[in-house]
Amino acid sequence: MTETRGRRKEEGLERIARIQDALKRADLDAVIVTLPSYVLMLTGYWPVIGTAAAIASRDGEIAILAPEDELRFAEHSWADRIRTFKPATLDRITTAALAVTDPLRTLLHDMKLHCARIGYEYGAASEPSTYAGMYLYSHSTVEILRVAAPSAALSPADELLRELSTTKTDSEIDRIRLACHIAHQAFEYGRSEIRASTPETGIAALYRSGFSLYGMANEHVLRSDGFAWCMSGPNAANAKAAFAHSTHRLLQSGDLVLVHANTYADGYWTDITRTQVLGEPDPKQRAIFAAIQEAREAAFAKIKPGARASDVDLAARDVLTKHGHGNNFPHSTGHGVGFNAISANARPRIHPQSDEILETGMTFNIEPAVYLEGYGGARHCDMVAVTATGMELLTAFQPIEN
Repeated sequence: MTETRGRRKEEGLERIARIQDALKRADLDAVIVTLPSYVLMLTGYWPVIGTAAAIASRDGEIAILAPEDELRFAEHSWADRIRTFKPATLDRITTAALAVTDPLRTLLHDMKLHCARIGYEYGAASEPSTYAGMYLYSHSTVEILRVAAPSAALSPADELLRELSTTKTDSEIDRIRLACHIAHQAFEYGRSEIRASTPETGIAALYRSGFSLYGMANEHVLRSDGFAWCMSGPNAANAKAAFAHSTHRLLQSGDLVLVHANTYADGYWTDITRTQVLGEPDPKQRAIFAAIQEAREAAFAKIKPGARASDVDLAARDVLTKHGHGNNFPHSTGHGVGFNAISANARPRIHPQSDEILETGMTFNIEPAVYLEGYGGARHCDMVAVTATGMELLTAFQPIEN
């Protein structure tokens, strides 16, 4: 085993133990996954195209089945076994499902799982982008398994996988912390370049270039990038939607300038937003920033193991309501981030109707905001981790202007 593989194996020990415990409780011998975020969780390897698969057994063995082109990334995992397969070549056109079936059959046989009780992904999922195009096996995983292991007993394992991904190990939080550090560097770079008469799209491009520039300068990162959007003036009120959108609008003095980003370092994601004024904030803008800051602090004060996620949301929402902005904050206060980027269903859901209880190791965003149609919007979105005694702020940079 190489030095890198050995170090990664140490990082994966806590995760492997959690997987074993979950499989035991579910009465499964193994689980197989193909969604890149779950492959990352089981192995420490983040697939590029989406055709890879990972297997974790109840006895703690971890295996990867990866396309040949991705071997160099798979080797940075903590897997005990790494097998590759060859996708379509010049003399053969085939689907990923056909290309992977025979190698998977051999791998399951070698792991003595060909007659085992195997869990698999089945239901709907939200998956962050791994590349410009992604392959998702979806329900074809079941058909592949039926051919590769016809004697195995198959069972959906979506709830098991969701529970495993909700709390992060110490090593995984370290990786998310690193992703936040890279984003910090890029945000400082982007902020220094904001100028009047610059289009929103130009600002967004500046920020995004930093995610790759600073990430790839780190010797511990293989892949780093992300997405960034700038929304200014009246457009910033549109940041309340389910997605962000930069336009060719030119920034003007006095604008609220909202920059939202989802960044990654080797598959560990962030969700960050910062808002500033181009120039000196006026009294109305200062009042908005003060309300958001107070709401943020109120939410932070509630975060600890055993707290209700709904109480965290309520703390922020009550402050904004007190400041007259209850109707100007239409979305939840946060959601899980780490293996995922922008899924509102990722746990914990910091939502008024959430029944979830916070646990040590949960990572999520806190994003109080005020949106005024026709005027503008302001949001401050931070990444946090629940600790044994409270919380750690992972994005302690660029404080709210007031």
